[in-house]
Amino acid sequence: MVKHNNIIPNIHCKKKYLQSSRGPLKVKLALNQATRKKARRVKRAAKAAAMAPAPLQKLKPIVQCPTQKYSAKQRLGRGFTLEELAGASLHPSYARTVGIAVDARRRNRCEESLKLNVARLEAYKANLVILKKGDAAPTDSLVATVPQPLPAKKHTVVTEEVTDEMKEFKAYTTMRVARQESKVKGYRASVANRKKKD
Repeated sequence: MVKHNNIIPNIHCKKKYLQSSRGPLKVKLALNQATRKKARRVKRAAKAAAMAPAPLQKLKPIVQCPTQKYSAKQRLGRGFTLEELAGASLHPSYARTVGIAVDARRRNRCEESLKLNVARLEAYKANLVILKKGDAAPTDSLVATVPQPLPAKKHTVVTEEVTDEMKEFKAYTTMRVARQESKVKGYRASVANRKKKD
C-alpha cells in the first residue's frame, strides 16, 4: 500500500537482459571492447606505415583557449591563418599538400601569436623533405605521429625567505584602505573642485 504523498510507483521491468522465449536480447553489450581497441591500434599503425615517412597528423598552430577562464592556456588550433602562411611565404593550396592545416576563418588578434606560428611554420619548412614519385625515403627519417607537438610546461616552485618586513605587512588592512580610498576618490575630487570655484 502506498503511504504518504509520494510518487505513484510505476516501474517497467521490460528490459530483456537474456535471449529467451520472451524475445531477443534488448540490452547492448560491449564484450568486444578490448578487441576493438586492439584493432583500432593496429589500423593506426598500418596507416602510419603506409604514409611513412609523412606524419600521420597535419601540422597545427598554437592558439589561446577562449573565454576568460581558460585564456591563459594554450592548445593546438584547427589550422594556420592566411596571414601566418603569408609570413612564412607559403600558399594555402600548397600548404595543404605538404601536411599543414589551413583555417581561412581564424584571424590573428595579436602580433605575438602571429610571430609564434610563423616561427612554427619556418621550423617545419626547414625539416621538410619533399620526395618525388618513386623516390625512396631517407633511412634516417623518423616517423612522428604529431609534427611539433605542444611544448610541455615546466612547473617550477620558487621558494623565498620570509623576512620581518613580510610578516609585518597587513594584507587585509592594505586592501581595505585601498578599497575605501577608491570609493571616496570621486567625492574628494568634487569637493576639491568646488573649493577651487569658491
